[in-house]
Amino acid sequence: DDDLAQRFTAGLDTVLAPVLSTLDNLPAYFDPALAPADFLPWLATWVGVDIDRAWPQELQRAVVARAVELHRWRGTRRGLVEHLRLCFGVHADVRDGGGVAWSAGPG
Repeated sequence: DDDLAQRFTAGLDTVLAPVLSTLDNLPAYFDPALAPADFLPWLATWVGVDIDRAWPQELQRAVVARAVELHRWRGTRRGLVEHLRLCFGVHADVRDGGGVAWSAGPG
């Protein structure tokens, strides 16, 4: 029961406790529903989305959670409808005839 050893290990505990706590909870950092709020923007970069910090935290988490799914539908009617529903809470009626026109001339 060396006093120096007790003080030394107490100091280590103070330094290492936050690190060990983070490592124990590491899986939660990769779950958009559980990740700390300040970690969400970084997690969003992993799935290729830009989130606005002004958005409500629930919306930020939902966008990050659905990012991979929404990327699959990018550029389609379904993708647009899902983005609008997620961000604005509305169901949009998107009509697209599917036709395109191409011209070599201006206008």
